[in-house]
Amino acid sequence: MNKYLQLFRIGNCIMGIVGLIMGLWVAAGYHLIDRPVAVIFSAGVVFFFIAAGNSLNDYIDREVDKQGHPERPIPSGMMRPETVLQVSAVCFIVSVALSLFLNWQSIVVVVTAVALMLLYELSTKKRGFSGNLTIAALTAMLFLLGGTIVDALSRTYILALLAGLATLGREVIKDIEDMEADFDRYTLPKRIGTKWAGVVGAVAIIGAVSLSPVPYLTGTFGPLYLVPVIVADGIFIYASVVQFRSPRLGQKFAKYGMLVALIAFLLGGLQ
Repeated sequence: MNKYLQLFRIGNCIMGIVGLIMGLWVAAGYHLIDRPVAVIFSAGVVFFFIAAGNSLNDYIDREVDKQGHPERPIPSGMMRPETVLQVSAVCFIVSVALSLFLNWQSIVVVVTAVALMLLYELSTKKRGFSGNLTIAALTAMLFLLGGTIVDALSRTYILALLAGLATLGREVIKDIEDMEADFDRYTLPKRIGTKWAGVVGAVAIIGAVSLSPVPYLTGTFGPLYLVPVIVADGIFIYASVVQFRSPRLGQKFAKYGMLVALIAFLLGGLQ
């Protein structure tokens, strides 16, 4: 694989664009085809933002990656640390520059997301729960960005909250799973123990489940939303319970629940 594609983690970039398009679809529906220029520029914003974040991550974690991810560009010797840092800076600048072709609300979301990503990599990542909250916020902001781009932010608030809560729960459960490997991070399980961290993760996930009927009840989504979201809720509930026995299964099923929830969002927007 090309060293830059590996550095950017191209799969993550593509998934980010898919999440953005989902947010745009929820906000605009079929009218999305009337905004091709905005879609193209916003996709570029997300692509370069994720590429920048992953590059910065590789630079900051370059010593840790010698053990955990020796195949990555820096520990493998394919790229110098200074080059990776420069690539990250350029990608952040390009992401913000592309956002200038969107409306002012979108620019605010993008600049805020850049600030949060820098804060995460430079500080909150190693502080455990605050890092979890940052990742949850960045996930939610994909939907908020979709709403601002098409001037329909009110349609994406609740979806951003649902995505943020589900992501927060999964991040906490993943920290329980990775507790022994996270020698350089003071995660929530290390602070309060795996049992109580599991409770926090479960509360976040159940919070998302309890709010999941709101998009239908408020008319944001049509009836096609109901069946897949019920399935997603069932998966989330199972994940919140099984994670006390097996954090690996818990975070795995939470991920499945998020995928089914995206299908629910997609079908709900067909009304």
